[in-house]
Amino acid sequence: MDYFAHETAFIDEGCTIGEGTKIWHFSHIMPNCKLGKGCNIGQNVVVSPDVILGNNVKVQNNVSIYTGVVCEDDVFLGPSMVFTNVINPRSAVNRKSEYAKTVVKRGATIGANATIVCGHDIGEFAFVGAGAVVTKTVPAYALVVGNPSRQMGWMSEFGHRLTFDASGIAICEESGEKYKLENNTVTKL
Repeated sequence: MDYFAHETAFIDEGCTIGEGTKIWHFSHIMPNCKLGKGCNIGQNVVVSPDVILGNNVKVQNNVSIYTGVVCEDDVFLGPSMVFTNVINPRSAVNRKSEYAKTVVKRGATIGANATIVCGHDIGEFAFVGAGAVVTKTVPAYALVVGNPSRQMGWMSEFGHRLTFDASGIAICEESGEKYKLENNTVTKL
């Protein structure tokens, strides 16, 4: 075994878990999940059947990742955030065949207590603020906050707000990397 699982964690059959991944207290990795290398699964996390997590995904305590979710490499899922997988759940109606897919792209951050309504992807390096309720797709590098979430700006790959000049160029204060805003789309130069 080239990963760590706390003795109170449950890992069901058919899972693939990458080298160096850590699974902490009272977490449950359900059947046929794929967890990449170097992931950290905090306490009391539920990873439902067939979920895919890329490499270096950080899942904080009390997170629920439901069937239909795919997180690419370097995603951060903040404490107690949650995904949904059915748009109109009812206890008496079985909708397991209606699970909607949600993809969280490389490098995205989802803040504490945020909710991602199923079927809405989160773009590369997007930043979902704490407590936000995402009800539509979030563009790459976008900063969204509130309920329902609204875009409030743009973020660098290092997690800093970007301020664009008149020519549509911004520089990350930490990395010095340059970004271009054109047609409401940000790209790293």
